[in-house]
Amino acid sequence: EVIQAAELADQSPVKGCMVIRPTGMALWDALRSALDERIKESGAQNAYFPLFIPVSFLSKEAEHVEGFAKECAVVTHHRLRSTEGGKAVEPDPDAELEEPLIVRPTSETMIWHMFQKWIMSYRDLPLKVNQWANVVRWELRT
Repeated sequence: EVIQAAELADQSPVKGCMVIRPTGMALWDALRSALDERIKESGAQNAYFPLFIPVSFLSKEAEHVEGFAKECAVVTHHRLRSTEGGKAVEPDPDAELEEPLIVRPTSETMIWHMFQKWIMSYRDLPLKVNQWANVVRWELRT
């Protein structure tokens, strides 16, 4: 209520999501900038990891994911098509992905996969990485 009254954010038409208004974004930018400076002073560097994670990556971490698996969004197709009559769109049955992709609920599986490629010996340590990113979890209660 306070955030809406201060016009920092508003409800989105997508359940569980919000729209950050300009004043709220300005506050976030200032906070992130201050935190980013402190993080970089500690020796960390920013990196970005993909929004989509192959389901096989999360399967390796099944125990870790169990607590929020029901909240994951799954991408199964890479394009849409118009329905007959052209009044709506639907997933194109010819565009099904070989492996479903999970919209990032957490980044650990992707980060650890990349660290295995980047860290070959103790000489590659310490590796200090920071990521500013969204995660998507459709929580059952909002």
